[in-house]
Amino acid sequence: MTDSALGGLVIADFGRVLAGPYATMLLADLGAEVIKVERPGTGDDTRAWGPPWIGPPEAAESSYFLSVNRNKQSMALDLTDDEGLAAARELVERADVVVENFLPGTLDRLGLGYDAAREINPDIVYCSVTGFGGNNQLPGYDLLIQAVGGLMSITGPDPNTPTKVGVAMVDVITGLHAAVGILAALRYRDRTGEGQRIEVNLLSSLLSALANQSSAYVAAGVVPHAMGNRHPSIAPYEVFSAGDRPLVLAVGNDRQFTALVDVLGQPELAVDERFSTNKARVAHRDELGAIINAALANDTADAWFSALTERRVPCGPLNDIADAIALAERLGLDPVITIDDERRDAPIRQVANPIRLSATPPTYRSAPPRLDEHRTVSQQA
Repeated sequence: MTDSALGGLVIADFGRVLAGPYATMLLADLGAEVIKVERPGTGDDTRAWGPPWIGPPEAAESSYFLSVNRNKQSMALDLTDDEGLAAARELVERADVVVENFLPGTLDRLGLGYDAAREINPDIVYCSVTGFGGNNQLPGYDLLIQAVGGLMSITGPDPNTPTKVGVAMVDVITGLHAAVGILAALRYRDRTGEGQRIEVNLLSSLLSALANQSSAYVAAGVVPHAMGNRHPSIAPYEVFSAGDRPLVLAVGNDRQFTALVDVLGQPELAVDERFSTNKARVAHRDELGAIINAALANDTADAWFSALTERRVPCGPLNDIADAIALAERLGLDPVITIDDERRDAPIRQVANPIRLSATPPTYRSAPPRLDEHRTVSQQA
């Protein structure tokens, strides 16, 4: 894959579960050769996480594992065994990048930490993903970070009902940060010949991704709290009730609000002092919400969606994931890819890489590997 964006790049992937594997899959889609090191016998924890399971019962695979491990090779190595450790060191020696998310200090004790890797491979780019930073031994799981990192305190119907996000969003965000850090370090190495260590952690990644909410506290001393589907700084920006089902309005400026109330048949609201500016609308959001709900009750969500979209008012029905995939398909975004694999009874269907590159687009060269599928004959001997 030397004609791809990352063709010729070799990544030794010691990552497990989601954050590390998500990062390395993105890079694999862009052409990198990723060798995934797994525990003998069981492999990555997510191989056992289900349902849903894919394939016949005797060879069922976790859809969770499949979601973040395409375009990779698998080697099962016991890092506490001399032979396995030697194979891992050989891999590090020929790699451009190492990615790992063990508890801090674990790979150091095994002779595979950054200092040891740099002795083996002086220009290595070495990315460590931790829960709480390299000096802390606390294990990091997404739900835990959502709780202690403040995300659950601003998610849910009210301040008394802390709620997690419905996907391991902190892991995904951290994986994105790891991928960006790796690409930045590779760019620096291209210029200088020098590798370096990258450290990303789940807690810091979440605090950064909280964006306006964390800034509200850091810059203004305001501690945000859960507001259900409302936005702390924008109105109307929440879920409303159309005549048949819910409808989201995400009105971000005065032009959009003027168009909204015009379509609703109440253009005078655009000059009402309670609603003429966003600041006023936020202050009077309850009154405004009651007016909007009463108007929306007169027609269906689809009818309002059509009429409001024509006026460039951001809105939409509450889709489930099947509906969301169907929407992306209608919009020509090609959200689903299919990978043929002779080892399996049926092709693997997956969500596509969202990055679009005109000259070196993502490629889908191989389905997620079976455990230990790619060890060489000499290593198996």
